[in-house]
Amino acid sequence: MTLAGRNILVGLTGGIACYKTPHLVRLLKKAGADVRVMMTESATRFVAPLTLESVAQQPVITDMWPKPGEYVGTRHIDTAEWPDLIVIAPTTANLMAKAAAGLCDDFVTTVICATSKPIVLAPAMNPEMWRHPVTQRNLRYLVDELGWLLIDPDAGEMACDSYGIGRMAEPEAMFDRLADILQQTHAQSDLLAGRHLIVTAGPTREPVDPVRFISNRSSGKMGYALAEAARDAGARVTLISGPTALASPPGVAMENVETTSEMRDAVMRQLSDADVLLMAAAPADFTPAHAVDTKMKKSERPETLPLSAAPDILRSVAETRTRAQVIVGFALETDEGVANARAKRASKDLDMIVLNSLVDEGAGFDFATNKVTLIDRSDQEEAWPMLSKREVAKRLIKRVATLLSTAAINEPSRP
Repeated sequence: MTLAGRNILVGLTGGIACYKTPHLVRLLKKAGADVRVMMTESATRFVAPLTLESVAQQPVITDMWPKPGEYVGTRHIDTAEWPDLIVIAPTTANLMAKAAAGLCDDFVTTVICATSKPIVLAPAMNPEMWRHPVTQRNLRYLVDELGWLLIDPDAGEMACDSYGIGRMAEPEAMFDRLADILQQTHAQSDLLAGRHLIVTAGPTREPVDPVRFISNRSSGKMGYALAEAARDAGARVTLISGPTALASPPGVAMENVETTSEMRDAVMRQLSDADVLLMAAAPADFTPAHAVDTKMKKSERPETLPLSAAPDILRSVAETRTRAQVIVGFALETDEGVANARAKRASKDLDMIVLNSLVDEGAGFDFATNKVTLIDRSDQEEAWPMLSKREVAKRLIKRVATLLSTAAINEPSRP
């Protein structure tokens, strides 16, 4: 297996499993990777930096502050931008807690907070620490919310004579996992090269007056995950988002909207130049028939609030799209999910619809996980298990690439 030309940054944090990491570095070097190493001060108490320098054949960074004349520039930023992959081995409970909180109090935590590169965690700790609810909460946040990758710890005997899950994986197993991740990342990076994808996300707000509005519970997490997955697949991405609490994804063109009408207008402006529309947003279906310009007083409240239909974005898209374009809709149902999703796919002329479940625990609004069923033009359905929304997004992007290749046969050029 060759990793020639790959840049891998290895970080060590304070745990007895540090003794395994020089062997991992040696395996990576033998496979042709360029490896650099950074260590926390605690890690240096378990294995000497000189040991890592010998196997990596590179200076090891152990201090946030370079010595005078040793380095000119922002070393933590340069280091964060250099690798194709970062692996923290061993990963302590303390490192996960600091990373989840965004603390940057040493070189390792500062680099992982300053990078957009894939980060792989190789946990190593006492079984009680591994099982602790706070550790598991931090792990779920880093993996499910931030998309970091995990090399699961093994079960076995610990240095403290306890037995259970918490041993860092063996270097050979870690090497195989890292090689697989790098290969998958490389394959994914060119999947949608040269393509323009529109992704919509979040809810919309329909004003009643300057203070109140009608909306829904959409968090936007699925749409933002799709935008990031499309970006990582090499696409040029435009994310059209209703109001959310999410940060704008780096490397993605953002257009923020408020109402369903604004979202429709934004989609239609971008559509002629797009290869794909992923309509993951949850635009409001209804809007107040008569919004007012001043705040309604309680004493003036109407007995009823007349509603009008909000614009149907996908119907507008269906009237102007080309066969070379791939249009994917999303549906969220509480009952008769598959039947309703099939009807929506047909009525909106969609290439595929993604049915979200509100029935299963952990799926739907606000969760980092989702359980979806895909329905294509032939009405074939494919149910996926409960996955993180980031994993759902990655799989959907692969499916979109396949749909695009079929669409190109149907209509190879756009008018």
